[in-house]
Amino acid sequence: MVTALSAKNKLEFIDGTSQEPSKKDPTYHAWKRGNNMVVSWIVHSVSSSIRQSILWMDRAEEIYNDLKSRYFQGDLLRVSDLQLEASSIKQGDLTVTEFFTKLRVIQDELESFRPDPNCSCDPKCSCDMLSLISRRKTEDHVMQFLRGLN
Repeated sequence: MVTALSAKNKLEFIDGTSQEPSKKDPTYHAWKRGNNMVVSWIVHSVSSSIRQSILWMDRAEEIYNDLKSRYFQGDLLRVSDLQLEASSIKQGDLTVTEFFTKLRVIQDELESFRPDPNCSCDPKCSCDMLSLISRRKTEDHVMQFLRGLN
C-alpha cells in the first residue's frame, strides 16, 4: 500500500505530513479530493469483510493507521520460523546466486517483521547506536551466507 501511494504521490495522506486544513482554507477542497481518492483506493483494495469495518471512516490516515494496528503486528511464530530457516539454510545443489537469492528473501521477510529502529530523539542522537545495529545485522547476514555455502 505504501509503495502504491508513493508512486501516486499520495503518501502524505497516510503518513501524517498532510494535515486537514480548515474548511475556510483555500487548499481545503484540493486536500479533501486527494484524501477521498486515497480513501477510495484503500477501501477498494481490501477484502469485503475488512471493508465493512472501515467504511465509516473518512480520513485516509485514520483508515491506514487502523489497518496497520490490526494487520501489521509481527507474528512471533513466523519470525521464529524464519530465523530457524535462515540459520539452517544450505546451498546444496543451488548455484551461489540462487542460494543468495533464497537467503535474501528470508532475510527481507524477517526485516518486514522487525525493521531497524528509528531514532525519535529531539534533537537527534549523536551516538552511533543505530549504525552499529545496522552493521551487526549486515555482518549476521554475511555470516549466514558464508555458513551455508558448500
